[in-house]
Amino acid sequence: MIIDANMYWFPESVFENDADLSDFLSEIPKTYGINGYLKINDNGTKQIVIEKPTGYQNLNYVQGDYKVEKMLADLDAAGVDKAVLKLPGCHEWMSLRMCRIFNDGMADYRKQSNGRLIPVMVIPPTDSRECFDEIDRCRNELEMNAVQLCAHYGNYYLDDEQFAGFFAKLNERKTTVYIHHTPVPVQYASLYDYNNLRRSYGRCVDQGTAIGREIFSGFFEKYPNLTFVHSMLGGGFFAIANMLFPQQSKAKDQVQRFEVGQTNLKELFRQHIYFEMSHAQPWGKEPLECAVKVLGADHIIFGTSYPVRREWLLDGPAFVQALNITDEEKDQILAQNAIRLYGIQ
Repeated sequence: MIIDANMYWFPESVFENDADLSDFLSEIPKTYGINGYLKINDNGTKQIVIEKPTGYQNLNYVQGDYKVEKMLADLDAAGVDKAVLKLPGCHEWMSLRMCRIFNDGMADYRKQSNGRLIPVMVIPPTDSRECFDEIDRCRNELEMNAVQLCAHYGNYYLDDEQFAGFFAKLNERKTTVYIHHTPVPVQYASLYDYNNLRRSYGRCVDQGTAIGREIFSGFFEKYPNLTFVHSMLGGGFFAIANMLFPQQSKAKDQVQRFEVGQTNLKELFRQHIYFEMSHAQPWGKEPLECAVKVLGADHIIFGTSYPVRREWLLDGPAFVQALNITDEEKDQILAQNAIRLYGIQ
């Protein structure tokens, strides 16, 4: 079996229904410097563009990319059996009402695809009865086994105390949480001028900041039953896995500039943090083999960010199969890790 653990989903109804489009655009928080608008492409299709800051594109949702028949046809062409549906960044600001609409839409795609498209629930990270009623509805009625969040909400990463009640509840439920990284971190003043620096490296900074804060804040000591799957393995995985936890110096230094010997932090990283593989293919074969060596194949999950680039899906399985790793490691990446973490049947 091969599973794409990161196939983006967006409701086509937003493009087709003026009221749905107006509701979606109205929730974009311009007070956080995020701007969103509709544009018409040269071929007549609609596109929603999300900018941060205004004038600099970060996210693009295109009409027709998310039709169930197109998604299934591309899975067939790629030789992929199933896909896990994720949202492409907009859940950073979506209300609970909008999340319910998205959850229902993803659940409907599960039915239309006969179970090939597997939804992951989207919930605002607030400590409220209404949010946990929606989690229970998604678990019990819509058969969703995991939660998807963003790495930060506005100016706050997930270790912020305002999210404590929410994560305490998820911890009680022993939840797998998928963390999507946005193109720009909270502090992005030096990154936004250049497109690739913003949209590619910006995610690396967001990833490193988010994971570092999760580890050093004692987050997983407070919530030991949570498992985080971070998107964008094509980030600075080597720095996260090694540089954040330096070894004791063999020479005697006059000043100890780094905290060392934190074996518990390395173990927390190992126990609680996994990486989904999207945006790793452009690196090429050698860097991904390095990622397997550094992180372990049991901590890497195949995902393509489809439809950002169709070739990442169409060529993705062959790319993993060509790696100089064992067949068992390839199977872990392509299927077994996703099955285990997302409860896929």
